[in-house]
Amino acid sequence: MWSTFFVTDEEGRTVGPAAPGGAVIAPAGAPQGPAALTGLMTGRSTFGGNKRRRTTSTGHAMSEAQEGKIKLAFFVAIVGVVLTVLGVGTEFWVELSPSKSFYNNQTCLTAHYGLWKGCTKSLWVSEIDPDRESCGPAELPGASNCTYFKFFTTGENAVLFQKTTRKNLNVAAAMLALFSLFLMVMGAICITMALSKEIIFFLKPASVCFILSGVLVLLSLIVFHQSVLAFLASDHTVPLQHQLSWSVSCVGCAGAVLIVGGILFLLLALPYSPWQRCLPQKDSSS
Repeated sequence: MWSTFFVTDEEGRTVGPAAPGGAVIAPAGAPQGPAALTGLMTGRSTFGGNKRRRTTSTGHAMSEAQEGKIKLAFFVAIVGVVLTVLGVGTEFWVELSPSKSFYNNQTCLTAHYGLWKGCTKSLWVSEIDPDRESCGPAELPGASNCTYFKFFTTGENAVLFQKTTRKNLNVAAAMLALFSLFLMVMGAICITMALSKEIIFFLKPASVCFILSGVLVLLSLIVFHQSVLAFLASDHTVPLQHQLSWSVSCVGCAGAVLIVGGILFLLLALPYSPWQRCLPQKDSSS
């Protein structure tokens, strides 16, 4: 005469009754012998082995092909982020060049500035291309002097070549650029969560963040260009030639790349393939 004991796994499920001597009587269909013992020791029995897969499937788990596409789209977005940081952090947004003979000496003065600071550089006239009428370009060697704008501290406008900047437009362009960077960080966090948790839903907010960041980057570029035009119109004592420099090219390309990356995330978040909807496959019989 003995009592029957039931053995349960770590999840509280009954595996089988224990026979005298501690042997476990496995139910029908369960693994026998060493396989059952291995399942109990590793905590992954027949009844609970697929628990993680069922949990992730409720959140629309992604396949390896989907994960590869997401990583590729994320790489595109990262390229846009790097270009944005490179453009926003440098001061080669616009170059200002008076005539190289304006000062009637052996040197001339050129200037360039961005969102945060402006620089003036003294160049030797003999080193400038003879076919060029204005002083520059700013990449030539010379004595440079850079100062940060006081838009964000004392609120003072900057004066270059007797022309005055418009701080409202400059501050607006800088704030748009900073908010776009914040949206890029939020989008990157969403993509990281989607890849780590295997939940495709995070692609939707990520796509919104990257598309909006690209739009804000382009808006920042437009506002900055308007500030340059207002700066040039503030005074006509010193005639200047201006041209947008390579930092603007980085920012413009970054805006386009970010929008493309956001659209790719949006397409990957759809429950169906847009290519199959637009181009349905024909049956072989037809």
